[in-house]
Formats: sequence, C-alpha cells, structure tokens
Amino acid sequence: MEVKWLEDFLALAGTSNFSRAAEERHVTQSAFSRRIKQLEAWVGASLIDRATYPSRLTEAGERFVPVAEQALHALYQARRSLQQEEGKDARRVTLTALHTLSFTFFPDWLNGLNRAVGPLVSQLRPDSGSMEENLNSLVDGHSDFLLTYQHGSVPMLLDSQFEYRTMGRENIVPVSCADQNGSPHHRIEPGFAHVSYQKSSFFGQLIAGALGERLPLDERVHVGSMSVGLKAMAAAGWGLAWVPESLVKAELASGALARAGGAEWDIEVEIRLYRSRDNNRTIVKRIWSELPG
Repeated sequence: MEVKWLEDFLALAGTSNFSRAAEERHVTQSAFSRRIKQLEAWVGASLIDRATYPSRLTEAGERFVPVAEQALHALYQARRSLQQEEGKDARRVTLTALHTLSFTFFPDWLNGLNRAVGPLVSQLRPDSGSMEENLNSLVDGHSDFLLTYQHGSVPMLLDSQFEYRTMGRENIVPVSCADQNGSPHHRIEPGFAHVSYQKSSFFGQLIAGALGERLPLDERVHVGSMSVGLKAMAAAGWGLAWVPESLVKAELASGALARAGGAEWDIEVEIRLYRSRDNNRTIVKRIWSELPG
C-alpha cells in the first residue's frame, strides 16, 4: 500500500477522467492506470467502472472515497505535527486573525505570552475578509489558532472538536469626522451617509444582525472589508462607520473623529481565541494551558 495510490484514486474520483487525473498527478496515463489497478488489488475490489465514459466509481469506489480522504488527512496531519516539533519549528505558531485584532490586540498579548511560555516564532495568516474562509483556515489545519471577535449575531459554525477562550471584550462604536465644534458631521438619522462592510465579513454580519432592524435608512457610499479602511473613509468625511473602539481611541481623543451616536448604538463583542482539540503540538497545548480559563 502506497500513499500515492490514495492520492491518485482521489484525483480520479474528482475528475472522472484518467488522462486529466494523470496530468494532475504528473505521471503518464499508463503509469497512472497501473497504480489504480495496484490499489484495487490491495483493496480487493474494483473501484472504477471502466465500461463507462467518462469513468465512474463503482459502489465500492464510492464507499472508499471517505476512507481514502480520512486516511490521507490523518497522515498529513501527523507528518506536519512531527516536522513542526523538530528544530526551530517547535516554537512556531500560526494564527489567523481579524485584521483589526492583528495590530490592536495581538502585539501586546504576544508579549505576555512570550513571558509566560518563552520566545515564540509567530506567523499571522492574512484576514481573508470572509468569516467562512477564516474559519476554514482553522478547520483545514492551516492555523493553530483563530483570533476573532464574536457576537451572538454572527454564527460560528464549528463542531465540538473546536474550543475557545475569551480573551477580552470591546465595543464597536459609530464614528464620524468632526466639525469645527467637535460635533459629528454625520449622525444616525434617516438618509445618513454610511461606509459599510462586505456582507460576508464579520462586521458586515455583526451590524446587520445586531442593529439591522433598528437602523434608519442609510445611503451607502462605500463598501470595504477592513475596519482601518472604513475608519479612513469616515475621517475623510464620506460618512459614519462602525469600528472597534480600540482602533479609534487616539482619533476620538484628538477630536479628529467624534461618536456619531449614543451608547445605545454600541455593540459589545468578545475577543476569542479558538483552537482544535485535535491539535497535539506541544507548544499549542502549552499556550492553551497559560490562557485564562
């Protein structure tokens, strides 16, 4: 039994075409066909119905697909874990983080973590702008942790394999550029100019879910995916925006920005760190043990 036989089989299952699957696997079609036959001999059953075009899986082949996927997933994960525990990678941690948290929360938190567990080599994966894709980075094992805001209005579609710790709380507040008297140029009222988030982003889902029914009609003049970009648009006078309070603390203090609504328009969110219970890397378990329960 060879790992490449399983990879070949899944490539064929995905394409239903021997020549395309062979090209995808960078082997000749004859070599590819021979390896599929070797897998069938090892399994003891025909996996491919060669009497049809395009080729299709037999009933046994259909049943074998999830087995092959699970086996490869387990092998790849074990290999990554073993490789990462060797040498300098033993202290490397990879996180996916919402863009705002990557520079408002993460640097100071990492300082404290370094003091608790020793020097770390951290790698931040970029915020994709889509909540689903950020979650997938954790589900697919590309990240050790996911650092994100969370609110009941934004569903977290993760099963019990994943757990989280609450790292803090923050308010998402409406802000506008200020006039010469320090008052907001834009306010929450019918027809207000609004710079908003993409619907698939965390903040897009948050504002629609937490405030949607209460908001008066607005005039959207710009749509973006990052709070820092919307803050800049608000500061330039394009409209009001909901942004994390930590992101605009300096501008609110200096008068460059002003709150565009009272506290009833604030949204309190949690700052959460997620991980997979199946991640057995020593450094990941050490970090988790140092976090507040």
